[in-house]
Amino acid sequence: MKIFIKKLTVLLLSTTFLVGCEKSFLEDPVPTSSVSDVVIFGSRAGAEALLSGIQRNFRRQFTRTDAGGVYSLYMARTVKGNDFIQNSWYNFDYDNDNREPNYTRTTFNWEYPYYMINQANTLINGVEASTAISGSDKTELIAQGKALRAFFYFQLAMEFQHTYTYDPSLPAPPIYTDLSLEGKPMSTLQEMYDLIISDLTDAVAGLDDSRLGKSYVNKQVANGILARVYLVTENWAGAEKAAHDAYGGDIASALDAGSYKDGFDKISNIEWIWGMPQTTDQSNYYYCAPHAFTDHYNDGYFGTYVNKDFADLFTDSDVRNTFDRTYASASPTDWFYLTTRKFTFAFDSDIVIMRTAEMILIEAEAKFKQGMAGDAHELLFALQSNRDANAVKSTNTGDDLYEEILVERRKELYAEFGVEWFDAKRLRRGIPRTGNHRLPNSFLLPDDKKFFLKVPRKEIDANVNIDDSVNADR
Repeated sequence: MKIFIKKLTVLLLSTTFLVGCEKSFLEDPVPTSSVSDVVIFGSRAGAEALLSGIQRNFRRQFTRTDAGGVYSLYMARTVKGNDFIQNSWYNFDYDNDNREPNYTRTTFNWEYPYYMINQANTLINGVEASTAISGSDKTELIAQGKALRAFFYFQLAMEFQHTYTYDPSLPAPPIYTDLSLEGKPMSTLQEMYDLIISDLTDAVAGLDDSRLGKSYVNKQVANGILARVYLVTENWAGAEKAAHDAYGGDIASALDAGSYKDGFDKISNIEWIWGMPQTTDQSNYYYCAPHAFTDHYNDGYFGTYVNKDFADLFTDSDVRNTFDRTYASASPTDWFYLTTRKFTFAFDSDIVIMRTAEMILIEAEAKFKQGMAGDAHELLFALQSNRDANAVKSTNTGDDLYEEILVERRKELYAEFGVEWFDAKRLRRGIPRTGNHRLPNSFLLPDDKKFFLKVPRKEIDANVNIDDSVNADR
């Protein structure tokens, strides 16, 4: 990664540490590119301004429409599954044929997380070295940086290797905890998850519930990320506690069924734990996913459709049933038969990253896996009855109850972060293509290599510690 890290380091230094406009920078902590490191780490306000820039880059226009920010990672995962059908940008992801070393998806899914990790490392290292920031402020700021670093290493772990339980000794992307001019060799999944979990437990310990806004990390968000990680590593007790702490344990106050059909475009929604806010003057415009693709009523790409088999899982009285027939003449066998109104697209549509309902379902799954099936069923039905006034508690037990929890995750979280792909990968299951798919033969088998990407050609060319053999048998 020598050339790549050098490029990122120069870019980061040139956009973060240039001298100028220090007074306005401190008065208005928004993304900026004209301040020195002395100013940034000379006060808490300066470090928070750097955080603002990092959070802005969650929704940036990084490369192109299907390779912009965090939302691009999530949208690509969504269309790799069975529940949605794609016919515009993200087509190669929908084909499950977008993993070669020179492809945009492979390069972006490597470079973007590392770009964000470099920024998180700049924050962590700068705050640690500061003599002007108080000890308590250092603890909180470093905790935010570690949570962000863990979040993006988690994306790399998910994108560039089999899941953790397949074999934790397998090669994983290199680990950097400092800015570096030299590329490092590949790590292992075990080493990467050790760092991720260490960073997140530090973050949980160092944060409280306060924050500058919902785009920033607090204890609730750090617990939510940790709950997702523990699902992958199958630390069920850890997942239960982290998820419970992330949503607070009070389902009645954590959910608002009436807002489910409001368009998923407002970060102020009580169910949103973490999100990406947008304004018309700081919009990512048509890059916005899933909104610009799934919304067939406002100007966008009109590129994402719903598998009829998935829509058939919902009752008419379920608030999550947001599906419409696309055209009066469309047939149920047409791949363009159904669309969803879940997401409303505008240039100021906020983008969700994490919600309370996900945490409730993680807690339910974790309880089930620990032998507390009755408690798991109660949590599941509490969510189901919130979403559907006519819901009837199932009589499922054992494996049938577990499958019901997993189906509920798909029904609750569709098109938000690729939940179907996420669950199939961590549980080492395949994803069939059923119903009215445009490409029914582009399915995924259990432990399919198509669940992860090859190491980018640019990395191999730039890093003296990685050569062509890294992609052997990938």
